[in-house]
Amino acid sequence: MNYHSLSIKEIFQELKTSEKGLTNKETSQRLRKYGFNEISKKREKSLVFLFLKQFHNPILYILFVAMVISFVFNHFIDAYVILAVLLINAIIGFYQERKAENAINALEKLIISYAKVIRNDDLVKIPSDKVVPGDIILLEEGDRVPADSRLIETKNFRIQESSLTGESFPVEKKIRVLDKSVSLGDRINMIFMGTSVVSGSARAVIVATGDKTAIGQIAESIQEVVHPKMHLNEKVKQLSIQISIFAFIGAALTFIIGFFINKLEFVDIFLFTIAALISGIPEGLPAVLIIVLSIGANRMAKKRAIIRHLPAIETLGVATVIATDKTGTLTENSITVEKVLTYEGNFEVTGKGWDPNGKFSKNRKEINPLKFNSLKKFLEISALCNKGNLIKEKDKYNIVGDPTEVSLLILAKKAGLDKKISKEKVIDDFSFNSDLKFRASLVDVHGKNQVYTAGAFETILEKSSYIHSNKNISFDKKLKKEFFEKAGDFAGKGNRIIALAYRDVPKNIKYFSNDLMRNLVFVGLAVMKDPPRKGVKESIQKAKNAGIRVIMKTGDHKETAVAIAREIGLVSGNAKVLTELDLSKMSEKEFRESIRKVNIFARVTPKMKMKIVKTLQEQGEIVAMTGDGVNDAPALKKADIGISMGIIGTDVAKESSEMVLANDNFSSIVDAVEEGRIVFRNLRQTSFYLITTNVAEEVTIISLMVMNLPLPLLPIQLLYLNLVTDTFSGVSLAMEPGHNDVLSNPPRDKKENILNKGIIPFLIISAGLMVMFTIPLFLYFLPQGIDKARTVAFVAMSMFQLFNLFNMRSLRESVFKIGFFSNKYLILLFGVSFALMLGVIYIPAIQSVFRFIPLSFMEFLVLILISSTVFIVGEIYKRIKYRD
Repeated sequence: MNYHSLSIKEIFQELKTSEKGLTNKETSQRLRKYGFNEISKKREKSLVFLFLKQFHNPILYILFVAMVISFVFNHFIDAYVILAVLLINAIIGFYQERKAENAINALEKLIISYAKVIRNDDLVKIPSDKVVPGDIILLEEGDRVPADSRLIETKNFRIQESSLTGESFPVEKKIRVLDKSVSLGDRINMIFMGTSVVSGSARAVIVATGDKTAIGQIAESIQEVVHPKMHLNEKVKQLSIQISIFAFIGAALTFIIGFFINKLEFVDIFLFTIAALISGIPEGLPAVLIIVLSIGANRMAKKRAIIRHLPAIETLGVATVIATDKTGTLTENSITVEKVLTYEGNFEVTGKGWDPNGKFSKNRKEINPLKFNSLKKFLEISALCNKGNLIKEKDKYNIVGDPTEVSLLILAKKAGLDKKISKEKVIDDFSFNSDLKFRASLVDVHGKNQVYTAGAFETILEKSSYIHSNKNISFDKKLKKEFFEKAGDFAGKGNRIIALAYRDVPKNIKYFSNDLMRNLVFVGLAVMKDPPRKGVKESIQKAKNAGIRVIMKTGDHKETAVAIAREIGLVSGNAKVLTELDLSKMSEKEFRESIRKVNIFARVTPKMKMKIVKTLQEQGEIVAMTGDGVNDAPALKKADIGISMGIIGTDVAKESSEMVLANDNFSSIVDAVEEGRIVFRNLRQTSFYLITTNVAEEVTIISLMVMNLPLPLLPIQLLYLNLVTDTFSGVSLAMEPGHNDVLSNPPRDKKENILNKGIIPFLIISAGLMVMFTIPLFLYFLPQGIDKARTVAFVAMSMFQLFNLFNMRSLRESVFKIGFFSNKYLILLFGVSFALMLGVIYIPAIQSVFRFIPLSFMEFLVLILISSTVFIVGEIYKRIKYRD
């Protein structure tokens, strides 16, 4: 029901309750009817099911059949190698999926342990999961709201509900009846489960519990949201099928030629065909994929971007839109007083965020702030007219209360003033009132009473009759106008302006009243700002250069959003900004067109965020979206890649996202996009390497068989070539660093496959040269014995593949341009693979298993020189094809 649009009397009638609360009997009945005040969860799938699910892949089915056949024919080494690949792939996939979906569990952390409730006309404290609709609850500063409730009585009551509505500042609540059409964020007579009380006190009647609350509805929507399939999963599946088709064709040709034409023994050619099939099928691709993504994830973690779901790394690489929050992502999420304007002049203040360290200066010269009469008084008011608090935990500062008040408290601390040690004592306090637009404190100042006040500059200036100086002077219209204009100029630049004032009152006054707010002595203006993060402007430009559109979505007001957007270079000139109210009045066509063109959206609710993401996706965009609150969770899950905030983000947002920003910084998103593009490039080039080597092997083997020659390799030799020389060495390509060019091009088309025509030249070069040299070498050494010829063929194929690694580092740039030794892992694995190859040829125990014959030094040197031609020809091709 729209409880915000009903009177308190109507709500009492609807819920059959009163100010005296419910009886124990009534609450027991309602608890049975409505259930406990907790958020339900979907039944979790069994661990066995999740593990078995990892084997649901056509490629793995083929490998499983190959493993069984290998066992039947007593080729246990082959069978155990395939089994190991299957199990490793399943374990990694199981681990990733097991930790991925905990969003609903995180919601439970928002429910508090106890609630203060009126039962049988008595105030009692009960577990929060026992409250029911109709209960009357009491709330005070520091409490968290146990369930969605309608306010029935308030006193300077303000709620921090940014995690639900996106509003940065605490909201003052009222009990007046509202129109039905008022959005969730503007329902000032309602309070919601999980939000917290910043100041004041209130009584309220619970209207919804558990799944029926606003958070409960979000939990339900999270479960219903179907996350888009990761683009990388689809591309890899397609790649695997393409390679498998080729492998089957190659294996079939091998068997047909060997059995029907060359009349080889069935068992021999069948086992060799199985080995060829296993070599051709990308059984190493899942492992290589995990390695490529893990390396990318590790690099991103160093840039403060934590990946929760590995395939999301590649999705970042094709992102076309970044929909980002303002507070905490583009800005520092800390309101800092940067300037103080008084009658004695303008004072600058250094320091950022909640750190109470900073210096004061005037005309660029450092000063002692307590030596200036007006500034000293300003700081005294800042310290005492304040309910905020700053807590240091280890090396981190946390705040309690209103961020604006805390920023004034920190300003005072920078000058060495602290309300805890001040000789001035607060007698009475009046919390900030959004209608009156000020807060006030009655203070004992060295034996006389004064009212200290802080509030909106328009309000305080209007109520001021004097201005503070060495001797208070009349605040005439001309002087007042100057301060109005100064305040207006700074406000127009996205600053928050707070005015401070005071007045003497009789000693017998012990309580603050509104009639004391007249004939004030104006002290000065505090110019506050949630400053843009360092480097965010440059990152916005990098995103634009990379062809990525950046959209700002915020719960703040449109003026603040536009001012920050201009400052960080997101927009320029008279930029258009739309609020949810503007969007709700549009036709579907107008809405879609606005989403296509406008880059700033203010005062948007969770439902609208979801609609914006969905519309962008329907328009063909790949959307990376940031969020930090409970309200962001559904849209985070719906986005192609959800990005949550590690510092200010709720657990719900983090568990609903694919990436967590450890530093909440927009710049880390752009860094992650860059890494995502590098990951896809490395995956593509690793895949290219595996394909070119497999094709070269197949073509060489089939060519020799067509010539009615003996098999050039035994099954175990072929399997070693595939698993050690191909896959093991290919891992080094996954570690290829960036070449400083990935952000200079627009995003890759999301439909673009891993395999493209770029592979063809290198396929021809590697396969052509391997066939051209391996066959003559095999024929030349065949008279010396079949084992010697196979050893030569094995070494030639191995070295061709190892030298081809250098070609695959870049399909365009010379390896000498990008740095021959810049990928130290490639050099290392090249050396390890080379050493392993020497081991299977020259170590007697291993040599006999593989049936190799030792080669002389000169024979080996000639093979190395011949196989290096694949690298030389590749370099020549790049120079001719891509020369400037």
